[in-house]
Amino acid sequence: MELSNKKIMIFGMGVSGKGVARLLKSQGSDMVLYDGNEELDKDALLKELDLEGKAEVVTGSLTEESFEGIDVLALSPGISINAPYVKMAAEKGVKILGEVEIAYEISKGRMAAITGTNGKTTTTALTGEIMKAAFEKVFVVGNIGTSFASVATETTDDCVIVAEISSFQLESMDEFHPEVTAVLNLTPDHLDRHGTFENYAKTKMQIAEKQTKEEKCIINYDDEYLRELSKELTPEVLYFSRKEKLEKGIYLVGNMITYNDGEKEIPIIEKDDMILLGDHNTENVMAACGIAISMGVDIETIANVVRNFKAVEHRIEYVCTKNGVAYYNDSKGTNTDAAAKAVSSMVAPTVLIAGGYDKGADFTEWIEGFNGKVKDMVLIGQTAEKIKETALKCGFTNIHMCEDLKEAVTKCAQLAEPGDVVLLSPACASWGQFKNYEQRGKMFKEFANQL
Repeated sequence: MELSNKKIMIFGMGVSGKGVARLLKSQGSDMVLYDGNEELDKDALLKELDLEGKAEVVTGSLTEESFEGIDVLALSPGISINAPYVKMAAEKGVKILGEVEIAYEISKGRMAAITGTNGKTTTTALTGEIMKAAFEKVFVVGNIGTSFASVATETTDDCVIVAEISSFQLESMDEFHPEVTAVLNLTPDHLDRHGTFENYAKTKMQIAEKQTKEEKCIINYDDEYLRELSKELTPEVLYFSRKEKLEKGIYLVGNMITYNDGEKEIPIIEKDDMILLGDHNTENVMAACGIAISMGVDIETIANVVRNFKAVEHRIEYVCTKNGVAYYNDSKGTNTDAAAKAVSSMVAPTVLIAGGYDKGADFTEWIEGFNGKVKDMVLIGQTAEKIKETALKCGFTNIHMCEDLKEAVTKCAQLAEPGDVVLLSPACASWGQFKNYEQRGKMFKEFANQL
């Protein structure tokens, strides 16, 4: 969609909304800036965005008349397409587009986009490093931290964009069809927003909805539900599997991650040569290899980058060792599946810190999967009581309740013995006690290092 001749209401003046405003300013778009906060200083906002005399600011309540003349509602990922005002706008014929979609339509170059319930950040970061080793100009954007909108005008025809895309961002896509996409896995998450697992999965699969037959989608063959959904996709599907040998795709031959192009097997890298720990990271590496191969990167370059790649911050990140106890920060384990993978990666008796914002998850399967690894569980946050009740039903009784993260780290230090590990892997979102999982992880590292 051509945006320069449209009247666009930017919904929400947080970081994302301001980023979209700056981007659309560069396109000469006619803008209305909206925020629900009636106390917002309109003049200060316009000055901050250098839009004095160039845009209108609206605050407080909206009515149907508020959307008269509006062509596009630019939505931040934090606002659901099912929010009342968004529905009101859609019923008035207003096009609903998210920040990523708007940035995509303005950007240039080749693009790989990655989604899935878990592993997105690690896979995106690794893919970005591979691309940087193979191409001159690379942008790593999206949910990983750098706003796509903030760099869209810097992209050129010869650049490569690697994007981590969340289900929230996928709700409001229109023409989005990267050259290569990847769906890493699907397990229940964000049900407070999407309602059902089926709706959540359908939203995730929208990453490949507009791709052509000439484009590619990388899919986890071992995820049966995802594998079934992938049969309906238009782009060419390249599978990866940790458990099965495939006729074509990426899989293990012994401990060797191997690519089969349909005619011959090509070794990529031995698992033992990787710094990354855990089966889930083997899958993340396979996905990144599939993306890179599909983008034309040679095997030697891929292997060299994978060999030296370390875990991203807040994802099973080693912090320190105190009194013979190793501390690991997995603050990005914001759902039960991610937290289960973190626990399974530990090779010593584990004192686990869990709990946080309630996204409507069931904790039974996660707790039943501890398999004797977790010796004590220290709980914080909104879900603490819910997790405790579930744990007791599962027969797990070594439970300790704490008011906050600092108290939890202190408690863990008392419970852990030399040779044990303390793992922060909350299985819950951070909202409530923390701004985001990054703040939670940084505080954990700070408290651990102070012990």
